[in-house]
Parts: sequence; structure tokens; C-alpha cells
Amino acid sequence: MVIKVFVATSSGSTAIKKKQQEVVGFLEANKIDFQQMDIAGDEDNRNWMRENVPGEKKPQNGIPLPPQIFNEERYCGDFESFFSAKEENIIYSFLGLAPPPGTEETGKSDATEVNEAHAEAKAGEGAEAAQSPSEDQQENKEEHATAGV
Repeated sequence: MVIKVFVATSSGSTAIKKKQQEVVGFLEANKIDFQQMDIAGDEDNRNWMRENVPGEKKPQNGIPLPPQIFNEERYCGDFESFFSAKEENIIYSFLGLAPPPGTEETGKSDATEVNEAHAEAKAGEGAEAAQSPSEDQQENKEEHATAGV
């Protein structure tokens, strides 16, 4: 399986260049085999990338920006998805690759369940926290009403 990173080698955007460099640099540093597919100089690459990024992942104008990451024909994600997977230490799952022996990601199944449970608990706390400011606002209104403000 070959990871394909679609990049624009002649991009005028500094932000795009930095994102591309971060993806490529990470893959190189971790000795993950990949191919850079230039969309600036190769119209076939550009068209293939645009056609194969899922609709829900395309921006409103319909034209996905590089870097876009694929494992052969399977879409992995864009830079934001890559960055999240890297931060969560699930980059091999994100890329559709088996993690090398001895990496933290090899024992992720239990940890993933714990993280999902933690995320659900956080979401519940967030809902409670969202109600708290309105209660505080209500108390402030009552205080102002009793103070004649």
C-alpha cells in the first residue's frame, strides 16, 4: 500500500506550503513510504484528486486544496484530519496502515474506548456548562431587579 500525498509544488500560498511540508516531513521522519503527487504541474493528478475527495470533505467552492492524503485509492483526509490523527497518536489508523511493532498505537483499542468514553463525558459536561451561563445571567437579572437597576 502506497500513501499518496497530493501537493502543489508551485503554490503561491505560504499556508499551503507549510501544511504540505508538515505532512511530507512527518512521513519522511517516520519512514512511512509515500508518493508526492503534484497537482500544479500534472493535470491528471489534479483531476484525480478532485474527483476522489469525498463530497462532504470538499469546500463550498468544490475544489479541495492540497495537501490531500490517500492510501492507494482510499481517501484518508486533508491536513486538518492528518493533524488531528497525529495529535491523537492514531496516524497509522488514519493512513490505513498497520502500526510498526513497539509504537504506542499498537495497543490503541482499549485506549480508544477510554478516549471515546472520555469524549462523551466531556460532551455531557459541555451541555451542563452551556446551561450554567444562562443560569448566571438569570441570577444577575434578578439581582439587578431587586437592586432597582
